[in-house]
Amino acid sequence: MAIFMIGTQRSGSNLLRLMLDQIPGVVAPHPPHILERMMPLIGQYGDLDEQKNFRQLVRDVCQLVELNPVPWTGVKLNPEYIIEQCQTQTILGVFEAIYDTVANSSGATTWCCKSLANVQYLNEIESYFDRPKYIYIYRDGRDVAVSFRKAIVGEKHFYHIAEEWAESQRLALEHGRKIGKKRFFHMCYEDLINNPRDSMQNLCKFLGFPYTEAMLEFHQSGDAKQAASASKLWANVDKPIQSGNSGKFISEARREDIRIFESIAGDVLDKLGYKRHIIEPGCELKFSRHIINIFDTENKQLKMAIRHATDLQDLQRRDRQHNFIQWVSSRLQAINGH
Repeated sequence: MAIFMIGTQRSGSNLLRLMLDQIPGVVAPHPPHILERMMPLIGQYGDLDEQKNFRQLVRDVCQLVELNPVPWTGVKLNPEYIIEQCQTQTILGVFEAIYDTVANSSGATTWCCKSLANVQYLNEIESYFDRPKYIYIYRDGRDVAVSFRKAIVGEKHFYHIAEEWAESQRLALEHGRKIGKKRFFHMCYEDLINNPRDSMQNLCKFLGFPYTEAMLEFHQSGDAKQAASASKLWANVDKPIQSGNSGKFISEARREDIRIFESIAGDVLDKLGYKRHIIEPGCELKFSRHIINIFDTENKQLKMAIRHATDLQDLQRRDRQHNFIQWVSSRLQAINGH
């Protein structure tokens, strides 16, 4: 069975991934973000029915996985083997073959892809896979924004974070309405950290797997320790659940930032059951192009400041995939004469 976790980063997805990975029969590796990184390049590979083009795609995807900042242990991807396992000569065929290979190497029958950006490719996923299941994990967007402010990844200005967060939640909620509760599970981050046993028992019932107490001991796993050592982003995953890790925006965000966020994404906060802090419905601020340009400049400055403050080794591990994708893009453009 294929499981896709969707939503927005900084919402507890790594915590949930590690908990899922404790279920016998389920494997949930750290995501190399295959679809997010490769989909924009697919058109440049040419006709994938031509074996030369398809073989190159498979080699590139396998190398992308090998460059993941948290390595996949216990599995070595052989491009020729992956080609043999592909049901179709498409990027989704490659994606499926790679995750099936990981599952088989672990003796699992089910895999979970934690690449939350897959929320952008729900139509393609739904068309390719046979009744996949989805776990939509969501968190108060204002706390997400506070977390992104400190992280090496993502946007940094509350305006940009609110726009991206709202879009992802809308896509996920609309997909959930289309396919129904049998294949779509809502997981609230605040519920997960405050009532982890009940939350995971409900999730296991949805997935059709027995609940195990090992799910609450996720932080003791080798995968958790490996992820925590790979980046400051995941520094807390080798620790027990922090039950009070919510509502941080009230003390850590400026009122102006909260006002911006609630103006952009207040309707989504409402839909998800989060109480607004400043902006009442109907009183949302409107931002001129001039003001947005100022936000853009501030966003770039904040990104640069975070990058300069980030540990060099952390940056290097994170940049490997980015640099590889840049190289692949340049190579494909040169081949295509662009």
